Amino acid sequence: MFNYLIKIEYDGTNFVGWQSQKNGKSIQDCVERALKKVLRKKTKITGSGRTDKGVHAHSQFANFKFKKKINNKKSFLDSINFFLQKKTISILDIKERNKNFHARFSAKLRTYEYLIINRQGTLSINRNRAWHIKKKVDLKLMRRGAEIFEGTHDFSTFRAASCSAKSAIKKIYKIKIKKSNEMISITLSSKSFLQNQVRSMIGCLKYLSTSKWSLNQFKKAFKSKKRANCAPPAPACGLYLSKVIY
Repeated sequence: MFNYLIKIEYDGTNFVGWQSQKNGKSIQDCVERALKKVLRKKTKITGSGRTDKGVHAHSQFANFKFKKKINNKKSFLDSINFFLQKKTISILDIKERNKNFHARFSAKLRTYEYLIINRQGTLSINRNRAWHIKKKVDLKLMRRGAEIFEGTHDFSTFRAASCSAKSAIKKIYKIKIKKSNEMISITLSSKSFLQNQVRSMIGCLKYLSTSKWSLNQFKKAFKSKKRANCAPPAPACGLYLSKVIY
């Protein structure tokens, strides 16, 4: 039995999320159906993480096991992408890994990027691909808030009620915030994240940087460890799974 890792890119706008669900079309379902057509066998894949409805990915990963060796990588990629070409999903690469490799549990670091467009005019090209904020964003305040998130903390304030993680304690590495013209990019890395954590953190940074909250109110919400004190989560359309390191 061979164990394969595939790298996946997708626009999550029209999907219910990564994971198979009864209430709509998921990325996992689409990839598994394409694999069945290429390999001629029902094949289950395991993703590196479960992105929510509307979230995108530059580098999602998933592994699957198959009894035969896939010798022609180019032919495999051409074939599976043929069946996915209308789904806004692309398989970018395939590699053979050892039999114990697991796309989720073998991951050492996950990086997400969140995109904000800060301008008055509505979005056209970047509609469903970034958060449109009309009110002026104070980048200095946003960076001060981001520094408070860095390190190991209890992130219960930003945890969805349905989150199944055993602990809310996570380590966030240095958060990078860059601005180019109207576009603000926020990059966050951790070994793992709580459900809705990134979007909830971004929502709080928005409250802080647009003067909805003072810095003291921001800190108080974080330290409270109560979901009720969290700002509304940022919309899914601006979030991208950008890197997974194994």
